Amino acid sequence: MSDSPRSFPKELIVERDVEVDEETDALEGYVLDASLYRDGAARLKKTTDGSTVLIPQPSGSPDDPLNWSAGKKYYILAVIAFLAFLPDYTAGTGIVTVIPQSIQWNLQQYHVQQAVVGNIFTIGVSGIFTIVLSNYFGRLPILLIFQCIALGTTAWAAAATSFTSFMTARVLMGFFCSAAQGGGLLWIKDLFFFHEHPRQINAIEFPIILSPYFGPLITAFVTNGTGNWRWSFWICTILWAVGLLLIFTLDETLYDRSIPEHEQFTRRSRWLRVFGIEQARSRKQRSFRQSIVGPLVALTKIPVILIVIYYFLNFAWVISVNTTISLWLTNYYGFTLKNLGFFYFFGITGVTIGWFVGHWLHDAVGYYYSRRHAGCIEPEARLIITYPATLLMAVSLLILGFAVQHHWHYMVLALFAAAQCVGIMIATTAVNAYLLDCFPEASGEVSAWVSIGRIWGGFMASYIQLPWVGQIGAAKVLGIQTAITGAAAFLIAFLQVYGKRIRQAQGRIAKKH
Repeated sequence: MSDSPRSFPKELIVERDVEVDEETDALEGYVLDASLYRDGAARLKKTTDGSTVLIPQPSGSPDDPLNWSAGKKYYILAVIAFLAFLPDYTAGTGIVTVIPQSIQWNLQQYHVQQAVVGNIFTIGVSGIFTIVLSNYFGRLPILLIFQCIALGTTAWAAAATSFTSFMTARVLMGFFCSAAQGGGLLWIKDLFFFHEHPRQINAIEFPIILSPYFGPLITAFVTNGTGNWRWSFWICTILWAVGLLLIFTLDETLYDRSIPEHEQFTRRSRWLRVFGIEQARSRKQRSFRQSIVGPLVALTKIPVILIVIYYFLNFAWVISVNTTISLWLTNYYGFTLKNLGFFYFFGITGVTIGWFVGHWLHDAVGYYYSRRHAGCIEPEARLIITYPATLLMAVSLLILGFAVQHHWHYMVLALFAAAQCVGIMIATTAVNAYLLDCFPEASGEVSAWVSIGRIWGGFMASYIQLPWVGQIGAAKVLGIQTAITGAAAFLIAFLQVYGKRIRQAQGRIAKKH
């Protein structure tokens, strides 16, 4: 199902002008149904069945990524999704190795966990640098450089002989690992039309949300089987090396439709584009100052700030549960590494359910909204689904707190930790789709800030969770987190009521080119 409606009650139909201006649509609402345009959108480019107007309108050039074949688009998206999977997978690997590392280096578990915390913090910072550089130098060369450095520092962590060396490698790795993850919306906006965005966002966020659970799962089995935590990081190194090789199969998606075709950089060799040589020839058409200012301007927009806060306040508790549940299960339930490996299927199961449901749910909500608003989809429509998602996360947190406090059966922990994952997966797609609809001209900037909300929420929670639970108990701590999760829903309600007026009053984010 797409967001495009097929029929409307006659009293709701408002005929649309025959032009498509994406930035105007972002303020007033998007209309996809061709029959709602005055001339049936006869002069506009549409999908093959003629029913859905393409937003934005692609150029006539075969170099325009919007004109590339579906196979090429989905291949690029699949590679970017794999690369986006790696940062949090590697971060999650460090969660389980805390225990054997603390024994090897004769340190407290809390002290060793600081390497996890430091890595998580710098992953967030990485996204902003990625966007600034990618908007100026091109997507591919920055992806390549960051991938090389991330590969080297991951190998360093695997070979580290002291905790100081290990932590240094992990912190540096975080700075250079988020080129794909922090700029996910950048690639989606380059390659896909408006009506395709929710499903593609859902597809690329799936491995990102899955990775913090997949890392501990694999690590628990590997460490249990080999008796050596280093093998888990060597596996990470191998995966980063595979990602590096895949980058050489990609193509540059940077394309500015605001300039004439003859002024675009000439595409002669994909290898030259991988290294940024062809993109450099058109660099004069881009402003490095605007590339730097763009993320800062994005953060002045109230919808961006409120969504980042909402996501920060929700994802924080997802990561806090993930980073501490292995210690709870080991200390309170006597779990072995093998037991932990099986237990971490809760995250795989929950995130997969959230992705599967979201594959249809987000489009269905758009369709439902457009049916009742004269075929128009306003960005705020994307937020409707966050209410049940937030409720699911809040209830899950509350029950998890009592389950840990009173040592209920570990399957209760598994069930509600998985339910929390379902909620965050659905909410993640919704908030990303909302900001992309609001600010299509700044897809990378809003993507980076959402990524920071996720990562720094995890950083904060990882840092405070263990001592906080130790002071007042899991039931009270997770009860407070439940209240915070519920309160965050009021930010969504505020945006649904006032979001459109705020966007119209604040205007657009400055052009980068």
